[in-house]
Amino acid sequence: MIKLKKIQIKPDIYWVGGIDWNLRNFHGYSTNRGTTYNAYLIIDKKITLVDTVKHYLFDEMLARIKEIIDPSKIDYIISNHVEMDHSGSILKILKYCPKATVITSTRGEKGLHLHYKKDLKFKIVKSGDTLNIGKRTLHFVHIPMVHWPDSMVTYVPSDKLLLPNDAFGQHIASEERFDDEIEWGILKEEAEKYYANIVMPYGDQVKKALDAVGGLDIDMIAPSHGIIWRSLIPKIIKEYKKWANYETEDKALIIYDTMWGSTEKIAFALAEGIEETGTPIVIKNLKNTDISDIITYVNSSKYILLGSPTINNTMLPSMGGFLTYLKGLRPRSRIGFVFGSYGWGGQAVIEIEKILKELHWEIPEKSVNINYIPNEEDLNNAKKIGKKLIEN
Repeated sequence: MIKLKKIQIKPDIYWVGGIDWNLRNFHGYSTNRGTTYNAYLIIDKKITLVDTVKHYLFDEMLARIKEIIDPSKIDYIISNHVEMDHSGSILKILKYCPKATVITSTRGEKGLHLHYKKDLKFKIVKSGDTLNIGKRTLHFVHIPMVHWPDSMVTYVPSDKLLLPNDAFGQHIASEERFDDEIEWGILKEEAEKYYANIVMPYGDQVKKALDAVGGLDIDMIAPSHGIIWRSLIPKIIKEYKKWANYETEDKALIIYDTMWGSTEKIAFALAEGIEETGTPIVIKNLKNTDISDIITYVNSSKYILLGSPTINNTMLPSMGGFLTYLKGLRPRSRIGFVFGSYGWGGQAVIEIEKILKELHWEIPEKSVNINYIPNEEDLNNAKKIGKKLIEN
């Protein structure tokens, strides 16, 4: 049997998750640092496992559990969220503890049944319900749409521990388990990327969830992906409040694709004008940057400039795909601008404008749409517009 290091995060509470070192794509989201699937084992009169791991890391989770207890002694399995990266090993662990009860929400029960087609021994908990497991009483708080309808958190008041599943998570594969063992810049980047690509559409629900757990006495937040927060909790909660309110920084982001280089020339002319205002700017070409990385910049940028040439009476497929992704995430309170080039139609700019209007973004300047190759006058005009966009 393999032996893996058990990690105690609180007295008699252990991290027993799995590290996914090789993962580079998580349902369309680039995970350049891999990820972890975190599960937690609480040793008490009633032994409780909180969440599980993706199915192919079950043996790793099981090995960690066996270093602590005989898995047949598990009494409860809490499923805070039914998505398969967290529930994927429930049936496997139940083979070792067949009498265990699965604790979940009403929607969690429905979701687990639809996923696995099994009638399990369930105990349904509502928001505000408690479960005594011995020295500890666990509290449950529903946080629907952060980021699924079934989502809930488990709170352990005696240990000041919050187990929020996907909330506060990050995709990081690491031997380190705690926030004070990894640089804050890396944690913030990955936490923001996670929020921007997964949770952004649900800002109003996040605010409600923050209010719901805001009165709890917490000194540790142990999510189901990434590291455990213990030293930087005020920092990450501050960021979540900012993101949930769709607050942006005074910086610009140019996103474009180009066919023969004309749209790219316009992009850099706009950037030159923006730079003259002293506003920080990032430029991303859709050909060589993953859209989930670009969305991280969208999350914090006030000014979003989008450019595409026209091909076959529409925008380039790369821009079309990006805008489909953007529409689903629904970022609010942005200032938009559209630019492009064309041979004879010019429809790409019109179509992009339509999508930005659907997002209710402000579009204060008339779009730039250049026929064929921009000349010096066109580029100087684009530069002036870039500057004006910021200064108005």
